Amino acid sequence: MTSKAAAPTSAAAPNCGPIGSEFGARSLPRDSITAWAAWRQMLGELQQDLDRYVYMQPSATAKLTLWRIVRAFLGRPGMWVMLQYRVSRWVHFHLHIPGVRSVLKLVCAIWQKLVEMITSVELPNRAAIGGGVFMPHANGIVIHIDAKIGCNCNISQQVTIGVGGTDPSGTPTIGDRVFLGPGAKVFGPITVGNDVAIGANAVLMKDLPDHVVAVGIPAQVISDKGSRELVLYRGCKAHA
Repeated sequence: MTSKAAAPTSAAAPNCGPIGSEFGARSLPRDSITAWAAWRQMLGELQQDLDRYVYMQPSATAKLTLWRIVRAFLGRPGMWVMLQYRVSRWVHFHLHIPGVRSVLKLVCAIWQKLVEMITSVELPNRAAIGGGVFMPHANGIVIHIDAKIGCNCNISQQVTIGVGGTDPSGTPTIGDRVFLGPGAKVFGPITVGNDVAIGANAVLMKDLPDHVVAVGIPAQVISDKGSRELVLYRGCKAHA
């Protein structure tokens, strides 16, 4: 279990939502087309986030309904966090209309601070996070501005992802379908593979391969069962 994990492709560029490439708008400026593509991708990732919350509701494994969507937005602070993050990230990277950009960046900055005060979750818009994030208890979560996280990950309360150890210059790259237990800490320029489970209060400062379970301080691999039974989403193999 000491093999170095291969860098997860999706974590480096975790865009799991539909990108959409046919616009029928060749006369538009390049920036406008790019912004429109990014907007459609952002909506796809937000839909993935929302579907995780709907899917995890009791007896809610059917399709999205208006009532289930309303319940997810009103009753799940994690959705407040992800909605602000997705919109703010789009504004920061893809909206380049003079005047409008400045106003919306200010709005997003205020919005972010309000969400931080309510949830105690720090999620900067420059962190790269794939669709389908599930925060069952969005409280006390801190994610570094340069962190990279894949798709369909579970981030529990009091999780910290950031710099640390002997090399304070790097941040973690986390793969798809990773379960981060309550109080887990992931530090440094390390790579966490796909389908990994990191236990409650574990402190991880080294690479992990795919499909393992790591617990303890410092975190050590104890199993090769991975996160299959912990990360549930529509279409996942655990419920296939």
